[in-house]
Amino acid sequence: MKLSEVLIKPILTEKSNKLTDKAATYAFRVNRKANKLEIKKAVESFYGVKIIEVNTIVVPGKAKSRFTKAGFISGVKPAYKKAYVKVAEGEAIDLYANI
Repeated sequence: MKLSEVLIKPILTEKSNKLTDKAATYAFRVNRKANKLEIKKAVESFYGVKIIEVNTIVVPGKAKSRFTKAGFISGVKPAYKKAYVKVAEGEAIDLYANI
């Protein structure tokens, strides 16, 4: 798998911001087929930081439903993979540079 296909986008939520401040850990949405070694290589090459550890989790899809004029519509949001990446002491990733 190409390194450009591994990382989809960073996750910018209150929980991920607290992890960044406390433990220098960043959250990324990654390709479902990517493993920890590929994620580590991708983050190190794109952001130029040293990675200590990578933790992954597969977030299951959620059932969603709503009532419209056409009737009751139900479906499932897709599952995705999330990676928590811990960087070395004294290093940081600036996720807000491109905004």
